[in-house]
Parts: sequence; structure tokens; C-alpha cells
Amino acid sequence: MNDPGPVVIIGAGHAGVQLCAGLVAAGLGPRITLVCEEPELPYQRPPLSKTFLKHAQETIQLHRAEAWFIESGITVHRADPALGIDRISRQVTLRSGLKLPYEQLVLATGTRARRLPQLPDSLTNVAVLRTAADAQLLRDRFASMTRLTVLGGGFIGLEVAATARALDKNVDVLESAPRLLMRSVSPELSDHVLQTHRASGMTIHLGVTVGDFEVRDQRLHALSVDGVRQEIDTLLLGIGAMPEQTLARDAGLACDNGVVVDAYQRSSDPAILAIGDCCSFASASSITRLRLESVQNANDQARTAVATLTGQLAAYEALPWFWSEQGSMRLQMAGLMPADGVRHRRPGSVPTSFSLLHYVGERLVCVESINAPVDHMAARKLLEVRISPPVDQACDPARPLKSFL
Repeated sequence: MNDPGPVVIIGAGHAGVQLCAGLVAAGLGPRITLVCEEPELPYQRPPLSKTFLKHAQETIQLHRAEAWFIESGITVHRADPALGIDRISRQVTLRSGLKLPYEQLVLATGTRARRLPQLPDSLTNVAVLRTAADAQLLRDRFASMTRLTVLGGGFIGLEVAATARALDKNVDVLESAPRLLMRSVSPELSDHVLQTHRASGMTIHLGVTVGDFEVRDQRLHALSVDGVRQEIDTLLLGIGAMPEQTLARDAGLACDNGVVVDAYQRSSDPAILAIGDCCSFASASSITRLRLESVQNANDQARTAVATLTGQLAAYEALPWFWSEQGSMRLQMAGLMPADGVRHRRPGSVPTSFSLLHYVGERLVCVESINAPVDHMAARKLLEVRISPPVDQACDPARPLKSFL
């Protein structure tokens, strides 16, 4: 095993912490310096849109206790973000002025919430959700708000919308696309999500144009939806996320909707790796480069980076899978949705559960499941070994998906 020398990791999300754990397991804990932009120890982000918003007494869920970092020999810099990378001297400069030397640098900087240029960041009733601080501000707003307007029908927007409905808030969702989750799921699954949310009392507008923002006294008072004025109590911007690639770009690294990496997570500078939501990588399943925002991708790319840093090169070939909890629905997806293909629906054990099996020819490439965790786990195993049954067998509702393994 190679000794990578001092390893500086910028970013304390799932990818950064998983990388720390892998390097600690390899006996390299004292070599690690972890740079955190936020004041908190690394924490779980998925609960922020669900349990954290629902319960005032809920605290953030840490990945690891502080004692683990101390006992592992990891140096942690909190609330001191990196401002620059000097690739010649191999140093990272922090906001405090501290300079951190590295032999290997890993960017795990994640994403930042997309905002609207028409709306100042300082508006007191306009929120985004990415960090614990964002979630705390939104939870504080929940205590007094009566109506939540969500701009964007993606995963984060719908998760927060479902949480607000569970708290008996009035919820309006404004989506410019003709359907919900348009870039992520199939039309059939999208329609099921739409009907379920509408049945819960949520108001959802599709294919709308939003504008005419009325801003005064540090508040957004109203906006127009297809030319009709709508007053705003609280607005959540759920219009997607952008890769946090500023450090990489300023350092001269290749970027293309994220930091460009090879199959071993190496950037255009072999001394710098990138993992997780911030990186763009090639995939055998896609003709274009991919950038995935998921816990699975973050964890698996961290494991690939551990192999690279310890001289045991192993290309990243993990199966992408995703999940989202929205009220009574647990959405789980394994594989990437094909542009064209054949889709079969397999009913679940209860009326609110089913799976959609997507084929290209006779090859199963993707499975979407609603409230069907057994199907999802079977699909992941099936796709990981690249085995696909004939279409006529796959669409037999009497045959469980797991029986194909």
C-alpha cells in the first residue's frame, strides 16, 4: 500500500466523511486534514427536509462523534472554508489565512442551491435548503407560516412540500416543466407522485411562468404565476443545485458541470481528486459525462478515492441508485432511466406499491419502485451483476422481481 503523505479533504458531506472513514481503516487517520465550511461537525443531510423540519426538538444527526475524529488522528478545521489552491506549492489557503500543505488533495465540495438573480439572498421569507443553517431558518419559519410556496417540483422541493402538508400547512408547488421530477423519473411515476400529492391537499401548478417579484422591506410580498398575482407567506427555492467548482476552476482544473475526473476520481491534476456531487465523470451507461447527486454516489466514489490514494487502483463502476421520501411515498430508483425503451408495471403487495421495470431490448436497465423496498433491493442486485430476464417473464405480475436473481 502506498503512503499518500498529507491528505487534505475539502468538504464534510457524505463523500468527505466516507473518505475519512476509508483512510482511517487503512491506518492513515493522522495523515488527514478535513476542511469544513460550516461550524458543525459533519452531519447527515437527508433528514433536513423531513424529520428535522417536523420536530422542533430534533437535532442534526452527526456522521461521527467528535471523539472519533480525535481518536482517529484527523485534524478538523470547522467554519474555516478553503479560499484557494496553489497547485505549484501544493497548499490550500483557508479563510483564516492558515495554509495547509498537501501531497494529495480531495475536493468533496458538493453543491450549492440555485437561486434567482431577481431575489436578494437577504430576503427573510425566501429560503433554500442545503445546510443545517438553512434548515433551522426554514423550521423557524414553519412555526408561524400558514402557506408555503415551493418553486420547483424536484426532489427537495417535494420533500419539503410533503413535510409542510404533514404539519397542516397550505402548500403551493410551482413547476415550469410539464410534469414533476421531469429529469429524474418516468412519466408514469411522475403522474403517480402528482396524484398522490394532490390527494393530500397540495396545490400543484405545472408548466407555469413565474415573474413580477414584488420585493420591499426585505420580504417577497408577491409574485405572478402566468400573469396572475399571488401573495407569498414563505417561498422555498427548489430549483436545483449547482456543483461547487469555484476552487477547482480558479486553480485551473478542467470543469464541465463539475470537476472533471477519470475512472479513478483523479482530476486533470493527478495530485487532486474530486468525489461526490461536485464531480463530473464518464460512465459506460451514458454517452455523456454524468454528475450525480446522491448518497450512494458520494459513498461509492469515496471508496474509489481510497483505493486511488493507497495505490490500489480500482475504477468506479458502481450502480447508481436513489431514494426520496415524500409523505406516504418512498421512491426508490436503481439504474439510470433510458431515453428510449420498454416499460412494464409490476403491482406491489398493497395498492399504494408498485415497480416500473425499464428495458432496452431485453436488457433490464432501470427499476423505479414506490413503497416496494423488496423490489428495489432485488433490482439493485440484478442490475449490479448485469443479468436481465426476457421481457415476457419480467412483466408477469405473479412472479416476484426477486425470483429473477
